Amino acid sequence: MRIWCYGDDINTDMLFPGKYTYTCSKPDEIKPHLLEDLDPEFAKSVQAGDIIIAGRNFGCGSSREQPVVGLKAVGIQAVIAKSFARIFYRAAINQGLLLIEAPEAVDYYQPGMDVELNPDVGRIRIGGQEFRFPKPPPEILGIVEAGGLLEYTRRKLKERTGRK
Repeated sequence: MRIWCYGDDINTDMLFPGKYTYTCSKPDEIKPHLLEDLDPEFAKSVQAGDIIIAGRNFGCGSSREQPVVGLKAVGIQAVIAKSFARIFYRAAINQGLLLIEAPEAVDYYQPGMDVELNPDVGRIRIGGQEFRFPKPPPEILGIVEAGGLLEYTRRKLKERTGRK
């Protein structure tokens, strides 16, 4: 697992350049352009299970879904930030991307430290230091586990109707 560390106000254009908005919509089209202007190594080196740690207002900017779709498609386990833009936060839930607000953990983190995340109990361990955050509601954890709101809704419908 690799930790990608960024600062405040990482906007949706930094995550996925707006110039591709109308030409890239599928995850495989989006992935090569993730963070290309901010961190050209990201798309080449990111691996499933990696974590992003960032400052305040992560995901500010436009309401495009490509940044979240791309981060989910490359397998980002979670984004831990001081705060998130509201529209980005909702898009992340829809796609099943786990977002954790933990300002103290972000301030403590230094490159090279190990990070262990346990959202089920609301805990992050960084370099042996433990940080607590409000445990996400079961519905949010269910959406993340299902891979997004659409699959979560399908599963719930099957449970209620008994369909397969």
